[in-house]
Amino acid sequence: MALRQVDRRVVSSRQPVPVAGLWRALGLTLASAFVWGVAHLRARRHLAGFALMGLYAALVVGTVTAGLAFQEKLKQIAVQHTWLGVITVGLLVLALVWAGVVIRSYQVVRPVGLPFAMRAVAGSLVMVMTLLVCTPLVYAANSVYVLGNTLANIFPGDDHSGQQVNAANPWKNLPRLNVLLLGGDGGKDRTGIRTDSMTVASIDTKTGDTVLFGLPRSLQKFPMPPRLRSRWPNGYTGDPGDQGLLNELYIIGERHPELEPGYKKGQRGPHLLEDVLGYLLGLKINYYVLVNLGGFKDIVNAMGGVRVHIDKRLPIGGEPERGIPPSGYLEPGWHKLDGEKALWYGRSRHADDDFHRMDRQKCLLKDIADQADPQTVVTHFEKLAKAAQSTIFTNIPSGLLPALVKLSGSVKHGADIKNMAYNPYKIPGFHVYQPNVAVMRRVAANAIAGGGNPQPSDTPTSAAKRKKTVTTPTASASSGGGAVSLKNVCG
Repeated sequence: MALRQVDRRVVSSRQPVPVAGLWRALGLTLASAFVWGVAHLRARRHLAGFALMGLYAALVVGTVTAGLAFQEKLKQIAVQHTWLGVITVGLLVLALVWAGVVIRSYQVVRPVGLPFAMRAVAGSLVMVMTLLVCTPLVYAANSVYVLGNTLANIFPGDDHSGQQVNAANPWKNLPRLNVLLLGGDGGKDRTGIRTDSMTVASIDTKTGDTVLFGLPRSLQKFPMPPRLRSRWPNGYTGDPGDQGLLNELYIIGERHPELEPGYKKGQRGPHLLEDVLGYLLGLKINYYVLVNLGGFKDIVNAMGGVRVHIDKRLPIGGEPERGIPPSGYLEPGWHKLDGEKALWYGRSRHADDDFHRMDRQKCLLKDIADQADPQTVVTHFEKLAKAAQSTIFTNIPSGLLPALVKLSGSVKHGADIKNMAYNPYKIPGFHVYQPNVAVMRRVAANAIAGGGNPQPSDTPTSAAKRKKTVTTPTASASSGGGAVSLKNVCG
Protein backbone atom coordinates (compact mmCIF):
# COMPACT_ATOMS: atom_id res chain seq x y z
CA MET A 1 0.00 0.00 0.00
CA ALA A 2 2.84 2.41 0.92
CA LEU A 3 4.59 1.58 -2.35
CA ARG A 4 1.46 2.42 -4.34
CA GLN A 5 1.17 5.76 -2.57
CA VAL A 6 4.80 6.56 -3.38
CA ASP A 7 4.21 5.64 -7.06
CA ARG A 8 1.15 7.89 -7.22
CA ARG A 9 3.17 10.79 -5.76
CA VAL A 10 5.93 10.22 -8.34
CA VAL A 11 3.49 10.10 -11.23
CA SER A 12 1.63 13.14 -9.88
CA SER A 13 4.88 15.12 -9.60
CA ARG A 14 5.86 14.21 -13.15
CA GLN A 15 2.55 14.97 -14.87
CA PRO A 16 3.19 18.72 -15.26
CA VAL A 17 6.61 18.11 -16.77
CA PRO A 18 5.41 17.00 -20.26
CA VAL A 19 3.02 19.98 -20.40
CA ALA A 20 5.76 22.48 -19.57
CA GLY A 21 8.02 20.78 -22.10
CA LEU A 22 5.29 20.97 -24.72
CA TRP A 23 4.90 24.74 -24.39
CA ARG A 24 8.67 25.16 -24.51
CA ALA A 25 8.83 22.99 -27.64
CA LEU A 26 6.07 24.99 -29.33
CA GLY A 27 7.83 28.25 -28.43
CA LEU A 28 11.12 26.98 -29.88
CA THR A 29 9.29 25.82 -33.00
CA LEU A 30 7.72 29.26 -33.42
CA ALA A 31 11.13 30.89 -32.97
CA SER A 32 12.58 28.53 -35.58
CA ALA A 33 9.85 29.57 -38.01
CA PHE A 34 11.32 33.09 -37.90
CA VAL A 35 14.99 32.19 -37.41
CA TRP A 36 16.01 28.78 -38.68
CA GLY A 37 18.11 26.61 -36.36
CA VAL A 38 16.99 27.92 -32.95
CA ALA A 39 15.30 24.63 -31.96
CA HIS A 40 18.21 22.55 -33.23
CA LEU A 41 20.70 24.54 -31.15
CA ARG A 42 18.49 24.17 -28.06
CA ALA A 43 18.44 20.42 -28.69
CA ARG A 44 22.27 20.54 -28.89
CA ARG A 45 22.30 19.61 -32.55
CA HIS A 46 24.87 22.30 -33.20
CA LEU A 47 25.99 21.29 -36.67
CA ALA A 48 22.46 21.27 -38.09
CA GLY A 49 21.49 24.38 -36.10
CA PHE A 50 24.41 26.52 -37.32
CA ALA A 51 23.96 25.23 -40.86
CA LEU A 52 20.29 26.26 -40.84
CA MET A 53 21.12 29.65 -39.33
CA GLY A 54 23.81 30.26 -41.93
CA LEU A 55 21.47 29.32 -44.76
CA TYR A 56 18.75 31.55 -43.32
CA ALA A 57 21.14 34.49 -42.91
CA ALA A 58 22.36 34.08 -46.50
CA LEU A 59 18.75 34.03 -47.70
CA VAL A 60 17.81 37.19 -45.78
CA VAL A 61 20.97 39.13 -46.66
CA GLY A 62 20.72 38.10 -50.31
CA THR A 63 17.08 39.16 -50.55
CA VAL A 64 17.68 42.53 -48.88
CA THR A 65 20.79 43.19 -50.96
CA ALA A 66 19.00 42.34 -54.19
CA GLY A 67 16.05 44.53 -53.23
CA LEU A 68 18.23 47.53 -52.40
CA ALA A 69 21.11 47.28 -54.86
CA PHE A 70 19.46 45.76 -57.90
CA GLN A 71 15.99 47.30 -57.99
CA GLU A 72 16.14 48.30 -61.64
CA LYS A 73 17.54 44.93 -62.68
CA LEU A 74 14.81 43.14 -60.73
CA LYS A 75 12.15 45.22 -62.51
CA GLN A 76 13.57 44.04 -65.84
CA ILE A 77 13.67 40.42 -64.67
CA ALA A 78 10.03 40.73 -63.57
CA VAL A 79 8.89 41.06 -67.19
CA GLN A 80 10.83 38.10 -68.59
CA HIS A 81 8.79 34.92 -68.89
CA THR A 82 11.72 32.55 -68.32
CA TRP A 83 12.81 34.33 -65.16
CA LEU A 84 9.25 34.45 -63.89
CA GLY A 85 9.05 30.67 -64.28
CA VAL A 86 12.29 30.27 -62.31
CA ILE A 87 11.03 32.59 -59.57
CA THR A 88 7.72 30.70 -59.34
CA VAL A 89 9.48 27.36 -58.88
CA GLY A 90 11.96 28.93 -56.46
CA LEU A 91 9.21 30.31 -54.25
CA LEU A 92 7.42 26.96 -54.15
CA VAL A 93 10.65 25.14 -53.27
CA LEU A 94 11.35 27.71 -50.55
CA ALA A 95 7.85 27.17 -49.15
CA LEU A 96 8.44 23.40 -48.96
CA VAL A 97 11.87 23.85 -47.35
CA TRP A 98 10.50 26.32 -44.81
CA ALA A 99 7.66 23.96 -43.98
CA GLY A 100 10.17 21.16 -43.48
CA VAL A 101 12.28 23.32 -41.16
CA VAL A 102 9.25 24.15 -38.99
CA ILE A 103 8.09 20.55 -38.74
CA ARG A 104 11.59 19.18 -38.08
CA SER A 105 12.24 21.86 -35.46
CA TYR A 106 9.27 20.63 -33.48
CA GLN A 107 10.34 17.01 -33.84
CA VAL A 108 13.79 17.61 -32.33
CA VAL A 109 12.46 19.42 -29.22
CA ARG A 110 9.11 17.78 -28.54
CA PRO A 111 8.85 16.04 -25.17
CA VAL A 112 8.26 12.32 -24.91
CA GLY A 113 5.41 10.67 -23.14
CA LEU A 114 2.68 13.09 -24.17
CA PRO A 115 -0.89 11.80 -24.10
CA PHE A 116 -2.59 11.35 -27.46
CA ALA A 117 -4.79 14.43 -27.02
CA MET A 118 -1.79 16.68 -26.38
CA ARG A 119 0.07 15.22 -29.34
CA ALA A 120 -2.94 15.95 -31.57
CA VAL A 121 -3.24 19.54 -30.32
CA ALA A 122 0.51 20.12 -30.69
CA GLY A 123 0.50 18.69 -34.20
CA SER A 124 -2.38 20.99 -35.16
CA LEU A 125 -0.56 24.05 -33.80
CA VAL A 126 2.59 23.13 -35.72
CA MET A 127 0.54 22.75 -38.90
CA VAL A 128 -0.96 26.20 -38.30
CA MET A 129 2.56 27.62 -37.96
CA THR A 130 3.57 25.87 -41.16
CA LEU A 131 0.60 27.27 -43.06
CA LEU A 132 1.26 30.79 -41.74
CA VAL A 133 4.81 30.56 -43.03
CA CYS A 134 4.04 28.93 -46.37
CA THR A 135 0.86 30.78 -47.39
CA PRO A 136 2.59 34.09 -48.24
CA LEU A 137 5.19 32.24 -50.31
CA VAL A 138 2.56 30.22 -52.16
CA TYR A 139 0.53 33.39 -52.77
CA ALA A 140 3.66 35.12 -54.10
CA ALA A 141 4.38 32.16 -56.38
CA ASN A 142 0.82 32.26 -57.70
CA SER A 143 1.09 36.03 -58.33
CA VAL A 144 4.33 35.57 -60.26
CA TYR A 145 2.70 32.79 -62.29
CA VAL A 146 -0.30 35.03 -63.04
CA LEU A 147 2.05 37.83 -64.08
CA GLY A 148 3.85 35.50 -66.47
CA ASN A 149 0.57 34.38 -68.04
CA THR A 150 -0.65 37.97 -68.29
CA LEU A 151 2.50 39.12 -70.07
CA ALA A 152 2.39 36.10 -72.39
CA ASN A 153 -1.24 36.81 -73.31
CA ILE A 154 -0.71 40.53 -73.95
CA PHE A 155 2.73 40.70 -75.55
CA PRO A 156 3.65 38.62 -78.62
CA GLY A 157 6.89 36.68 -78.80
CA ASP A 158 8.29 38.50 -81.87
CA ASP A 159 7.87 41.99 -83.20
CA HIS A 160 5.33 42.65 -85.96
CA SER A 161 7.96 42.13 -88.67
CA GLY A 162 8.61 38.60 -87.38
CA GLN A 163 12.19 39.42 -86.34
CA GLN A 164 13.63 38.77 -82.91
CA VAL A 165 14.44 41.78 -80.73
CA ASN A 166 18.10 42.56 -80.12
CA ALA A 167 17.92 42.27 -76.34
CA ALA A 168 21.55 43.35 -75.87
CA ASN A 169 21.03 46.69 -77.66
CA PRO A 170 17.36 47.18 -78.58
CA TRP A 171 17.74 50.92 -79.24
CA LYS A 172 20.60 50.58 -81.71
CA ASN A 173 19.96 52.98 -84.59
CA LEU A 174 16.68 53.99 -82.90
CA PRO A 175 17.10 57.43 -81.28
CA ARG A 176 13.34 57.75 -80.73
CA LEU A 177 10.71 55.15 -79.98
CA ASN A 178 7.28 56.09 -81.31
CA VAL A 179 4.30 54.26 -79.84
CA LEU A 180 0.70 54.78 -80.94
CA LEU A 181 -1.69 54.78 -77.98
CA LEU A 182 -5.30 54.01 -78.93
CA GLY A 183 -8.45 54.09 -76.86
CA GLY A 184 -11.32 52.15 -78.43
CA ASP A 185 -14.63 50.59 -77.50
CA GLY A 186 -13.87 46.97 -78.32
CA GLY A 187 -11.36 44.12 -78.17
CA LYS A 188 -9.10 42.28 -80.55
CA ASP A 189 -11.93 40.08 -81.86
CA ARG A 190 -14.21 42.97 -82.77
CA THR A 191 -14.32 45.00 -85.95
CA GLY A 192 -16.63 47.78 -84.79
CA ILE A 193 -14.04 49.83 -82.90
CA ARG A 194 -13.99 53.61 -83.08
CA THR A 195 -10.68 54.88 -81.74
CA ASP A 196 -11.86 58.12 -80.15
CA SER A 197 -8.52 58.52 -78.33
CA MET A 198 -5.35 58.61 -80.46
CA THR A 199 -1.97 59.71 -79.10
CA VAL A 200 1.52 59.13 -80.44
CA ALA A 201 4.15 58.98 -77.69
CA SER A 202 7.58 59.86 -79.08
CA ILE A 203 10.26 58.86 -76.56
CA ASP A 204 13.97 59.71 -76.64
CA THR A 205 15.61 56.34 -76.02
CA LYS A 206 18.62 57.92 -74.27
CA THR A 207 17.01 60.48 -71.97
CA GLY A 208 13.40 59.33 -71.73
CA ASP A 209 12.16 62.79 -72.75
CA THR A 210 8.72 62.30 -74.26
CA VAL A 211 6.33 64.26 -76.46
CA LEU A 212 2.67 63.21 -76.56
CA PHE A 213 0.99 64.10 -79.86
CA GLY A 214 -2.78 64.15 -79.50
CA LEU A 215 -4.76 63.69 -82.72
CA PRO A 216 -8.38 64.86 -82.90
CA ARG A 217 -10.81 62.08 -83.71
CA SER A 218 -12.66 64.44 -86.06
CA LEU A 219 -9.72 64.91 -88.45
CA GLN A 220 -11.35 64.76 -91.89
CA LYS A 221 -10.29 64.50 -95.53
CA PHE A 222 -6.64 64.22 -94.55
CA PRO A 223 -4.03 63.18 -97.16
CA MET A 224 -3.24 59.48 -97.26
CA PRO A 225 0.18 57.81 -97.69
CA PRO A 226 1.22 57.34 -101.36
CA ARG A 227 0.38 53.62 -101.37
CA LEU A 228 -3.26 54.40 -100.46
CA ARG A 229 -3.86 57.37 -102.75
CA SER A 230 -5.26 55.30 -105.55
CA ARG A 231 -8.19 54.54 -103.24
CA TRP A 232 -8.51 58.04 -101.78
CA PRO A 233 -6.82 60.45 -104.21
CA ASN A 234 -8.41 63.59 -102.74
CA GLY A 235 -8.01 62.75 -99.06
CA TYR A 236 -9.62 60.18 -96.81
CA THR A 237 -13.40 59.92 -97.11
CA GLY A 238 -13.96 56.39 -95.77
CA ASP A 239 -16.42 54.03 -97.38
CA PRO A 240 -19.68 55.21 -98.95
CA GLY A 241 -21.99 56.31 -96.15
CA ASP A 242 -19.14 57.02 -93.69
CA GLN A 243 -18.35 60.45 -92.31
CA GLY A 244 -14.72 60.03 -93.28
CA LEU A 245 -13.32 60.81 -89.81
CA LEU A 246 -9.99 59.66 -88.41
CA ASN A 247 -11.67 57.57 -85.70
CA GLU A 248 -13.23 55.36 -88.42
CA LEU A 249 -9.87 54.27 -89.81
CA TYR A 250 -9.55 51.23 -87.54
CA ILE A 251 -12.86 49.90 -88.83
CA ILE A 252 -11.79 50.51 -92.43
CA GLY A 253 -8.58 48.53 -91.89
CA GLU A 254 -10.48 45.60 -90.42
CA ARG A 255 -13.15 45.78 -93.11
CA HIS A 256 -10.67 45.72 -96.02
CA PRO A 257 -7.87 43.13 -95.62
CA GLU A 258 -6.27 44.28 -98.88
CA LEU A 259 -5.25 47.56 -97.24
CA GLU A 260 -2.89 45.76 -94.83
CA PRO A 261 -1.89 42.50 -96.52
CA GLY A 262 -0.09 40.03 -94.30
CA TYR A 263 -1.87 41.04 -91.12
CA LYS A 264 -4.65 39.04 -89.52
CA LYS A 265 -7.97 40.18 -88.09
CA GLY A 266 -7.54 42.47 -85.11
CA GLN A 267 -4.14 43.70 -86.37
CA ARG A 268 -5.10 45.34 -89.65
CA GLY A 269 -6.87 48.32 -88.05
CA PRO A 270 -4.03 49.31 -85.72
CA HIS A 271 -1.41 48.91 -88.47
CA LEU A 272 -3.41 51.07 -90.86
CA LEU A 273 -3.52 53.75 -88.18
CA GLU A 274 0.24 53.35 -87.68
CA ASP A 275 0.83 53.94 -91.38
CA VAL A 276 -1.50 56.92 -91.74
CA LEU A 277 -0.60 58.76 -88.53
CA GLY A 278 3.07 58.12 -89.11
CA TYR A 279 2.71 59.71 -92.55
CA LEU A 280 0.83 62.74 -91.19
CA LEU A 281 3.37 63.38 -88.40
CA GLY A 282 6.46 62.47 -90.40
CA LEU A 283 7.37 59.79 -87.87
CA LYS A 284 8.04 56.08 -88.10
CA ILE A 285 5.61 54.53 -85.63
CA ASN A 286 7.19 51.42 -84.16
CA TYR A 287 4.40 49.89 -82.07
CA TYR A 288 0.84 50.39 -80.92
CA VAL A 289 -1.10 49.81 -77.70
CA LEU A 290 -4.89 49.53 -77.90
CA VAL A 291 -6.89 49.98 -74.70
CA ASN A 292 -10.45 48.71 -74.68
CA LEU A 293 -12.25 51.57 -72.95
CA GLY A 294 -15.01 49.21 -71.85
CA GLY A 295 -12.46 47.18 -69.89
CA PHE A 296 -10.55 50.26 -68.80
CA LYS A 297 -13.07 50.82 -66.02
CA ASP A 298 -12.24 47.35 -64.65
CA ILE A 299 -8.61 48.43 -64.20
CA VAL A 300 -9.69 51.54 -62.28
CA ASN A 301 -12.06 49.47 -60.14
CA ALA A 302 -9.30 46.93 -59.45
CA MET A 303 -7.15 49.82 -58.17
CA GLY A 304 -9.91 50.91 -55.86
CA GLY A 305 -10.65 54.06 -57.88
CA VAL A 306 -8.62 57.04 -59.05
CA ARG A 307 -8.53 60.55 -57.57
CA VAL A 308 -8.83 63.37 -60.12
CA HIS A 309 -9.60 67.08 -60.22
CA ILE A 310 -12.67 68.05 -62.24
CA ASP A 311 -12.65 71.71 -63.31
CA LYS A 312 -16.16 71.92 -64.73
CA ARG A 313 -19.47 70.07 -64.57
CA LEU A 314 -19.29 67.10 -66.94
CA PRO A 315 -22.36 65.19 -68.14
CA ILE A 316 -22.50 61.42 -67.86
CA GLY A 317 -23.98 59.96 -71.03
CA GLY A 318 -26.71 61.66 -72.98
CA GLU A 319 -26.93 62.83 -76.58
CA PRO A 320 -27.95 66.50 -76.75
CA GLU A 321 -28.16 66.44 -80.54
CA ARG A 322 -30.90 63.79 -80.24
CA GLY A 323 -32.59 65.33 -77.22
CA ILE A 324 -31.41 62.61 -74.83
CA PRO A 325 -30.49 64.09 -71.41
CA PRO A 326 -27.49 62.88 -69.40
CA SER A 327 -28.00 60.30 -66.67
CA GLY A 328 -25.99 62.37 -64.22
CA TYR A 329 -23.06 64.73 -63.81
CA LEU A 330 -19.50 64.80 -62.52
CA GLU A 331 -19.30 67.85 -60.29
CA PRO A 332 -16.27 70.20 -60.07
CA GLY A 333 -13.61 69.60 -57.43
CA TRP A 334 -11.45 66.71 -56.25
CA HIS A 335 -13.15 63.33 -56.43
CA LYS A 336 -12.21 59.67 -56.20
CA LEU A 337 -13.90 58.11 -59.20
CA ASP A 338 -14.82 54.48 -59.73
CA GLY A 339 -14.24 52.88 -63.12
CA GLU A 340 -17.52 53.95 -64.70
CA LYS A 341 -17.16 57.60 -63.66
CA ALA A 342 -13.48 57.69 -64.58
CA LEU A 343 -14.41 56.44 -68.04
CA TRP A 344 -16.94 59.26 -68.44
CA TYR A 345 -14.42 61.79 -67.14
CA GLY A 346 -12.14 60.75 -69.97
CA ARG A 347 -14.72 60.44 -72.73
CA SER A 348 -17.28 63.20 -71.96
CA ARG A 349 -17.20 65.92 -74.62
CA HIS A 350 -20.59 67.65 -74.55
CA ALA A 351 -19.46 70.14 -71.87
CA ASP A 352 -16.63 71.50 -74.04
CA ASP A 353 -15.00 69.85 -77.09
CA ASP A 354 -12.71 67.11 -78.34
CA PHE A 355 -9.57 69.08 -77.51
CA HIS A 356 -10.39 69.47 -73.82
CA ARG A 357 -11.28 65.80 -73.75
CA MET A 358 -7.86 64.94 -75.19
CA ASP A 359 -6.26 66.85 -72.29
CA ARG A 360 -8.46 65.10 -69.74
CA GLN A 361 -7.56 61.68 -71.13
CA LYS A 362 -3.84 62.35 -70.79
CA CYS A 363 -4.33 63.67 -67.25
CA LEU A 364 -6.43 60.64 -66.34
CA LEU A 365 -3.73 58.26 -67.55
CA LYS A 366 -1.13 60.27 -65.62
CA ASP A 367 -3.25 60.12 -62.45
CA ILE A 368 -3.66 56.36 -62.80
CA ALA A 369 0.09 55.88 -63.32
CA ASP A 370 0.94 58.10 -60.34
CA GLN A 371 -1.53 56.36 -58.04
CA ALA A 372 -0.66 52.80 -59.07
CA ASP A 373 1.83 52.48 -56.20
CA PRO A 374 3.40 49.10 -55.34
CA GLN A 375 1.06 48.56 -52.39
CA THR A 376 -2.02 49.09 -54.57
CA VAL A 377 -0.69 46.82 -57.31
CA VAL A 378 0.24 44.01 -54.91
CA THR A 379 -3.05 44.24 -53.02
CA HIS A 380 -5.19 44.10 -56.15
CA PHE A 381 -2.77 42.17 -58.36
CA GLU A 382 -4.99 39.35 -59.62
CA LYS A 383 -7.89 41.70 -60.39
CA LEU A 384 -5.55 44.05 -62.25
CA ALA A 385 -4.02 41.17 -64.21
CA LYS A 386 -7.43 39.82 -65.22
CA ALA A 387 -8.62 43.28 -66.26
CA ALA A 388 -5.43 43.94 -68.23
CA GLN A 389 -5.74 40.76 -70.28
CA SER A 390 -9.19 41.76 -71.54
CA THR A 391 -8.34 45.44 -71.91
CA ILE A 392 -4.86 45.86 -73.42
CA PHE A 393 -3.80 44.68 -76.89
CA THR A 394 -0.44 45.46 -78.45
CA ASN A 395 2.23 44.37 -80.90
CA ILE A 396 5.11 45.26 -78.57
CA PRO A 397 7.24 42.09 -78.45
CA SER A 398 7.89 40.49 -75.08
CA GLY A 399 11.64 40.59 -75.75
CA LEU A 400 11.52 44.38 -75.66
CA LEU A 401 9.90 44.57 -72.21
CA PRO A 402 13.13 44.70 -70.13
CA ALA A 403 14.43 47.61 -72.20
CA LEU A 404 11.03 49.34 -71.98
CA VAL A 405 10.97 48.94 -68.20
CA LYS A 406 14.40 50.56 -68.01
CA LEU A 407 13.29 53.35 -70.34
CA SER A 408 10.06 53.91 -68.40
CA GLY A 409 12.15 54.49 -65.28
CA SER A 410 13.77 57.44 -67.05
CA VAL A 411 10.36 58.71 -68.18
CA LYS A 412 8.89 58.51 -64.67
CA HIS A 413 11.87 59.97 -62.83
CA GLY A 414 13.14 63.26 -64.17
CA ALA A 415 12.38 63.02 -67.88
CA ASP A 416 10.49 65.88 -69.50
CA ILE A 417 7.03 64.92 -70.76
CA LYS A 418 5.38 67.42 -73.10
CA ASN A 419 1.88 67.51 -74.49
CA MET A 420 1.34 68.58 -78.10
CA ALA A 421 -2.35 68.58 -78.93
CA TYR A 422 -3.28 69.25 -82.55
CA ASN A 423 -5.75 71.98 -81.73
CA PRO A 424 -6.77 74.30 -84.60
CA TYR A 425 -7.37 77.13 -82.11
CA LYS A 426 -3.76 77.03 -80.95
CA ILE A 427 -1.72 75.96 -83.97
CA PRO A 428 -1.52 78.51 -86.81
CA GLY A 429 -2.23 76.90 -90.17
CA PHE A 430 -3.65 73.67 -88.78
CA HIS A 431 -7.22 72.73 -89.67
CA VAL A 432 -9.28 69.70 -88.73
CA TYR A 433 -10.83 69.60 -92.21
CA GLN A 434 -8.25 68.97 -94.97
CA PRO A 435 -5.23 69.39 -92.67
CA ASN A 436 -1.93 70.52 -94.16
CA VAL A 437 0.62 67.70 -93.80
CA ALA A 438 3.54 70.14 -93.95
CA VAL A 439 2.14 72.05 -90.97
CA MET A 440 1.53 68.85 -88.97
CA ARG A 441 5.05 67.61 -89.64
CA ARG A 442 6.63 70.96 -88.80
CA VAL A 443 4.76 71.07 -85.49
CA ALA A 444 5.91 67.52 -84.66
CA ALA A 445 9.54 68.25 -85.60
CA ASN A 446 9.60 71.47 -83.54
CA ALA A 447 8.05 69.75 -80.51
CA ILE A 448 10.62 66.93 -80.64
CA ALA A 449 13.46 69.43 -81.08
CA GLY A 450 12.21 71.39 -78.08
CA GLY A 451 11.06 74.38 -80.09
CA GLY A 452 7.75 76.16 -80.14
CA ASN A 453 6.34 78.70 -77.72
CA PRO A 454 4.50 76.86 -74.94
CA GLN A 455 1.43 78.74 -73.84
CA PRO A 456 -0.80 78.19 -70.81
CA SER A 457 -3.89 76.33 -71.91
CA ASP A 458 -7.36 75.77 -70.50
CA THR A 459 -6.71 72.37 -68.97
CA PRO A 460 -8.44 70.32 -66.27
CA THR A 461 -6.14 71.55 -63.49
CA SER A 462 -4.91 74.92 -64.69
CA ALA A 463 -8.48 76.09 -65.25
CA ALA A 464 -9.20 75.44 -61.60
CA LYS A 465 -6.38 77.80 -60.64
CA ARG A 466 -7.38 80.83 -62.69
CA LYS A 467 -10.43 82.51 -64.14
CA LYS A 468 -11.33 80.94 -67.45
CA THR A 469 -11.04 83.20 -70.50
CA VAL A 470 -12.65 82.68 -73.89
CA THR A 471 -10.07 81.76 -76.52
CA THR A 472 -10.77 82.70 -80.10
CA PRO A 473 -9.12 81.22 -83.17
CA THR A 474 -7.45 84.54 -84.00
CA ALA A 475 -6.02 85.05 -80.54
CA SER A 476 -4.74 81.49 -80.42
CA ALA A 477 -3.12 81.71 -83.80
CA SER A 478 -1.29 84.85 -82.85
CA SER A 479 0.02 83.24 -79.68
CA GLY A 480 1.68 80.43 -81.58
CA GLY A 481 0.81 77.41 -79.46
CA GLY A 482 3.49 74.81 -78.87
CA ALA A 483 4.26 71.71 -76.83
CA VAL A 484 3.29 72.19 -73.18
CA SER A 485 4.80 70.28 -70.27
CA LEU A 486 2.36 67.63 -69.06
CA LYS A 487 2.92 68.98 -65.54
CA ASN A 488 1.43 72.28 -66.68
CA VAL A 489 -1.46 70.50 -68.36
CA CYS A 490 -2.34 68.34 -65.36
CA GLY A 491 -0.81 70.28 -62.51
